[in-house]
This record gives sequence, C-alpha cells and structure tokens, in this order.
Amino acid sequence: MNKSSTVRTRMAPSPTGEIHVGSMAMLLKNYAYAKKYSGKFILRIEDTDQTREVPGAVSRILKTIKAYGLTWDEGPDIGGPYAPYIQSKRLSLYRERAEQLVAQDKAFYCFCTREQLEKVRAEQIANKQQPKYVGTCRQLSSQEVANRLADKHPAVIRLKVPKEEVITFRDLIRGTITVSGADVDDQVLLKTDGFPTYHLAVVVDDHAMQISHILRGEEWISSTPKHVLLYNAFGWRPPVFAHIPIFLNPNGKGKMSKRKGEVSAQSFLDQGFLPESLLNFFMILGWSHPEQKEVLTLTEYIEHFDPADISPNSVAFDIVKLRWLNGVYIRALSTTELLERLKPFIPPDCPLELVKKLLPLVQERLVTLSDFEQYTDFFYRPISVDQTRLCKKATPELVKEQLKITTSSLTAIATWDEQAIETVVRNLQEQHNWNKSQYFMLLRLAVSGQTATPPLFSMIEVLGKKRTLERLSLL
Repeated sequence: MNKSSTVRTRMAPSPTGEIHVGSMAMLLKNYAYAKKYSGKFILRIEDTDQTREVPGAVSRILKTIKAYGLTWDEGPDIGGPYAPYIQSKRLSLYRERAEQLVAQDKAFYCFCTREQLEKVRAEQIANKQQPKYVGTCRQLSSQEVANRLADKHPAVIRLKVPKEEVITFRDLIRGTITVSGADVDDQVLLKTDGFPTYHLAVVVDDHAMQISHILRGEEWISSTPKHVLLYNAFGWRPPVFAHIPIFLNPNGKGKMSKRKGEVSAQSFLDQGFLPESLLNFFMILGWSHPEQKEVLTLTEYIEHFDPADISPNSVAFDIVKLRWLNGVYIRALSTTELLERLKPFIPPDCPLELVKKLLPLVQERLVTLSDFEQYTDFFYRPISVDQTRLCKKATPELVKEQLKITTSSLTAIATWDEQAIETVVRNLQEQHNWNKSQYFMLLRLAVSGQTATPPLFSMIEVLGKKRTLERLSLL
C-alpha cells in the first residue's frame, strides 16, 4: 500500500441490538488501517432491516465505541462530506440506482409472492438442491412489467446475474477467489417497502463515500461476488477486500453468537475489563507483531498492522488470555487511575476512604475491576468463620489459647500500624513456639473468614483495631 494513496475504511453496524465483541474487533482493524495511512475512518449506520431495529440501539452503539477509546472522522453524529450516514435517510438514492440497473437490463422487477417463493424453496430442499431463485420473472416482457406495476402489484427489484459469467476478485488474506455466475442467486436489491437490501445499500454507499478498503467478516465472502457484479454493472471500481476470520467460542467450537448478551462489546466493559486491554486482545487474535510482542499500545498496532498478515484460520476467543492481559493492564495503572476506573464497581457500603487504603493491598490480585468486591468485602461486611477450619491443624484448646493471647497483646498496641502488629504477632509465635503457618493462617481466617487475602499484617492494619479485636474475641 502506497502511503500517498487515500485510504478510507468504514464500519457499518446495524441497530438490531448491542454491538458484538467481534464487530468491535473488526472496527478496530478498519480504524487502525485508515490511521496507518493517514486516511479516514467512517461510521455508517445500516438500518435497512426496520423489522429488527431496536429502539435506542444507535445511541448505545456509538456510546460503546467511544467507551473503547475509538472515534470516527465522519459519521451519523458529526456528519461529513457524504452525509447522511444513516441508510434509512438515503432511500431515494437506492431506488434511483436500482431503477438505473433495471433500465440497463442488469436488474429486473420480480412479482413472485412470498408463498410462491417459499413453495419453490421447500421443493428445492426436499430435492436436496441449493435453495435459490429460479428466475420466474427474469424473462417478463417490458409491457407485462409495466402493466403489473400500473396495477400496483407488489414488486421487488432483483439483480440479473449473468449466469455464464465468471466472477473474480482478490482478497488480501485469501488471494484470488473465483465464482461461477451460475452459482450466484438473483439477489433482491430493493424490497417492496422501498428499503434496499444490504447488498445494494452497501455497494451504493461504499462507492458514494469513496471507501477504498473493506475489512469485514469472512461470512460475507459468499456475498462478495454479488457486490462485484454490482460494481461492474454501475461501471465503478471495486474497493480492496479483506475478509477476516470469525471468532470461535472459547472452547474453539462454533461461532460466538451475536444474539447472546454476554458477547456484546459492552458486556465485557460491564464485567470489569479495561477497554485498552480488550483492544490489545483483539489486536493479537489471529495477528502477530513482528517482534511477537503481546502487550501493545494502539499506536504500535497502527504502525505495524497489515490485514495481509492476518491468519486465514478462525481463532478461539481465549478468555484465559484476555483475563491475563487485563491483569497486566490493571497492575500498570497508578493508584489514582485505578480508583477512577473502579468507581462503577465499588459497592455502596464500602466508603471511599477505605477504598483508597484497600487499593495497594488488592491491585496485584485484580484480574477484572469487578473482582474488587469479592477481594475486599470482609473489610466492611460481617464475616462467617468456619470453626472446623480454625482447628484443622491445631486442637481447639490451642486455638482458643492463641486467640485469647493474641487479642490481649494486640489490645495493648498504642499505635495501630503494620510494623507494630507484625512485631507483636511474630514475638508471640516465637515466644510460644507456635507453628508459624498454622498460627498465621488461624489469624487470617479469624479476621477475614478467608484463606487467600492480602498480606496478613497490612490487612490487619487496614481492617482496624476495633474490628480486628471484635472478630478475634468472638471466636
């Protein structure tokens, strides 16, 4: 790619729900490729499927993308030279183009009813044939078409695929792909309600908005021959295509379903994953940095990303790797940054002043921001202590003695800090020759109810003298 060329990429989500995590990864690739060549990244809303549109979805999609730290140069909220960037506001343009193709005998009116089409489809399936349009209306005379239109017969406009033609296009990832026209369906371009199908709208808009490169999911490979035919029919130069492998479920089996909320891009933020770690994760799934680095900034990714380097094989959405990466990013945050990021995840019964004391104790343990509550709740909520665990490595009599002596000694501390607490506890252990691991675990369990906590003496200091002594004396 010549850096002097104008690169314009786009992402065109549909407002049929939350934006899928795979779509966010695709958006990142389009964004990075445009920025690499000082080009433009365009956001367009494809809302031609009005029956599936979800109220408020557009605003949520825009909000989520921004929450990931990504922006666009042209789009529905900021406009641009090719506005509007919402397809439902461009209907006259699609009809004009569809009728242009009909006039050129490269598309035709189809009056087949839904019942007729479903009957033919059922017969094809029963005969183990690939379901497709059989061309019923392809050969209607111009007079018959005019008569039916005059009589207000509902009609769609279909692409008139040249069945003898061989369609060829080049994919940056997969090389040259060739398809016979005989295998391409006469795709509906304009529906009876005046709305275009994806196939017409995407070609018309990508050309009108001067999109130079289309990076999209591999599920669109089978549609690309139709799009190439449309570009050729209009006499337009097709953009460069790159079809990116889909994400598989974490177990490596099956495509991650976009109809499940837990795979929405927003759901990962709600779980406490940092947007920068998520972007980093998307970067390295199916693509490798030249130096095999796994922790990358967006700037580094933009510098090195090339869709031609993406593996053509689908990759599993490795949650283990994502959690590891998120932990790396959390540990790199300053205390001030971490506090700000944690605010939506701080329980209402945990005072802010306590949070500030807890952060140094738990930051190294956090994998997601939502982990904060489970790692800290014993500091500000009542605990339940399993008595049998207290006596797992010592007799009940010894445990009772240890707790009584420890309570008395800690009560005498004048200045409640980590050093004083540690000095008292270690002296008691040595003086009484108590087993160190047993005694320290006893104290950990007694004051927290847990076996895995922040460092013992730091934890007791933050827990406070009053609460610590209360918990020791109740056992």
